[in-house]
Amino acid sequence: MVVLPSAAPRTSSRWTLVLTSAAFFMVTLDALVVITALTAIHRDFGASLATLQWTVNAYTLAFAAGITTAAALGDRFGRRRIFIAGLLVFSAASAACAVSPTIETLVAARVLQGAAAAMVMPISLTILTAAFPPERRGAVVGIWGGVAGLAVASGPFIGGALTEALSWHWVFWVNVPIGIGVAALSALRLRESFGAPTRLDLTAVALVSGGALGIVLGLVDAGNQGWSSPATIFTLGLGVVLMAGFVAWELRAEQPMLPMRLFRNLAFSSANATGFFMSGSQFAAAFLIAQYFQLALHNSPLQAGLRVLPWTATPLVVAPVAGALSDRIGRRPLMAAGMVLQGVGFLWFAALVGSGTGYWASITPLVIAGIGVSMVLPVTPAAVVSAVSPHDMGKASGVNSTLQRFGSAFGVATVTAVFAASGSLADAAAFTAGMQPALAAAALLSLFGAITALGVTRPRLAAVPVAAPVEPEFVSVAREAA
Repeated sequence: MVVLPSAAPRTSSRWTLVLTSAAFFMVTLDALVVITALTAIHRDFGASLATLQWTVNAYTLAFAAGITTAAALGDRFGRRRIFIAGLLVFSAASAACAVSPTIETLVAARVLQGAAAAMVMPISLTILTAAFPPERRGAVVGIWGGVAGLAVASGPFIGGALTEALSWHWVFWVNVPIGIGVAALSALRLRESFGAPTRLDLTAVALVSGGALGIVLGLVDAGNQGWSSPATIFTLGLGVVLMAGFVAWELRAEQPMLPMRLFRNLAFSSANATGFFMSGSQFAAAFLIAQYFQLALHNSPLQAGLRVLPWTATPLVVAPVAGALSDRIGRRPLMAAGMVLQGVGFLWFAALVGSGTGYWASITPLVIAGIGVSMVLPVTPAAVVSAVSPHDMGKASGVNSTLQRFGSAFGVATVTAVFAASGSLADAAAFTAGMQPALAAAALLSLFGAITALGVTRPRLAAVPVAAPVEPEFVSVAREAA
């Protein structure tokens, strides 16, 4: 890594921690802050659930697709430069979301937001780790990840509070001064640095992004037109073909974006599959439950945000304990048991839907689901990087982060298709009719994650210096060893 000391003579490690954490907080918050605003967006635009899901999935897919490319751009053109550009683009895209006159323009602006978030998140971690000596990196990355966990826990609440007090537009307006302020301070306080130049594999990016988009679109078409419709068959088939093309391309590439040799390791593949299903089931359930409180129980956006806190805030307490415990008992028991607990919580909540029981009865299943995912969140990235040799850790954690974000989009699209088969947004009864099987589908994704977790074994590599951050969020971070 080449450092240009003249670029920012007044820089300090404290400023680096503050600025990178603030940026990570902002982009993590936007993954969930929109959840409790969806009902208000639906009222303004009259969008269907299949369309509303794109306010979540457009951001997630663009985020996932851009992570590897953004990291490579940072290494080549300067990490501070790309980081600041990402913050400014994110701010502009947030303003575009806020003034969107139609649901289509909102979704397009969310795509730009997601691409900008991909420029901010992985590079913020690289800048942070480069600013501290190795013996302090574990602690500062823990703080960085903890800030993101706070964003996840507070996201639905902040979204509900802004929507109720002002309007859903302010869910996006709030990003503009934060993004511009952090960008300005970063230009003054952060040093420029470069990494080893890497080739930009745009063909691989196009194939994997197109494949994921095709599969998600196919699931959306299945919900709208049925599984046997030509549109569903075509888009799903195209997605699968593009994904197969991506695998074939990576097998032949000299510098693959995603080294397929890593997947020969059962522990690596199993941990990534568990992360995929964990993120998919978690985001899918959040997408449903936040709207259930508003559309079926007629809670306000703020009330809905408060009611999910027993679930979303649990990782802040439980995840650090689970991370420490995994060093003693191994990662497989925690990952498998955690995914089962999450599934049980979702099924329990689904059984209460439409039963007429009060909110207090639903707290227990929400807490159970929160404890379950808290057992998996800090352990999954550690299992991924522990399964590979030290020089592959950066790529391994990048794979983990990307697959979890693709998992989020897959989960939301899957439960939306199940919901559309039985329910609608027409009234409380219609929403409840679709909610129960859709939440059961989220529980099934959790069960799949528990099954794949059984393949996670203790690492065979000796003395692997893993210091995976505890990340109480629904997706893991792409970690680079600077």
